[in-house]
Amino acid sequence: MRNAALAAGAAGAAWALPALAPVVPGLADALRIPTRCARAGAVALTFDDGPHPRGTPAVLDALAAGGVRATFFLVAEQVARGPALASEIVAAGHSVGFHGGRHRNLLRMPPRAVARDFDAGADELASVLGVAPALHRPPLGIYSWPALAAVRARGWTPVLWSRWGRDWTRRATAESVARRSAQGVRAGDVLLLHDADTYSAPGCWKATVAALPRVLEAIAAAGLRAAPLTGAADLVHPAGR
Repeated sequence: MRNAALAAGAAGAAWALPALAPVVPGLADALRIPTRCARAGAVALTFDDGPHPRGTPAVLDALAAGGVRATFFLVAEQVARGPALASEIVAAGHSVGFHGGRHRNLLRMPPRAVARDFDAGADELASVLGVAPALHRPPLGIYSWPALAAVRARGWTPVLWSRWGRDWTRRATAESVARRSAQGVRAGDVLLLHDADTYSAPGCWKATVAALPRVLEAIAAAGLRAAPLTGAADLVHPAGR
């Protein structure tokens, strides 16, 4: 009985292994999920969960003021609610990636549901923006084995991050977001931020917007530049194990 329980526990841990990639050092590399930018002297600013009717315009204004471009990982259900805003992101020169049809934990979705979510969501982005997604980041940063396989089967590149601002929480402040995301920033870092509060603490995007000037100052002070991720060539691809 004890051996069976241990085997079941091991099987469960193996099933959930990709979900741990954002928090277990080296696991993303082992799973061949990029977390770093390959563009020389660059840091990649990325924003998840949008577009959002208030947060996204404020982030776009802050980026325009700093003269930098970023990458927005868009949720298709939010694109459907605000297609003009999604188009504004692209028109401003930013790149877009796919953050799912709906913002759901992929570890809790059966493979067929994942496939439906991916296909319908990608079609929505292509219909509104006229471009097919090349990069994918999972909601909550959580992959399952079937979802990771489905991403690669569609020719997309999975992307996580090397630093995050933890800007989705109620306790986030401009100072905490800037410190967590940009203090000691290095070339090749991929920074995770959010331009929406649809799936997180109400109003949390305000801390992100207030932190952005400090984040951009830290990047410049390190002698680096902010750059968007446009495709697989802009990422460092781990060899895995």
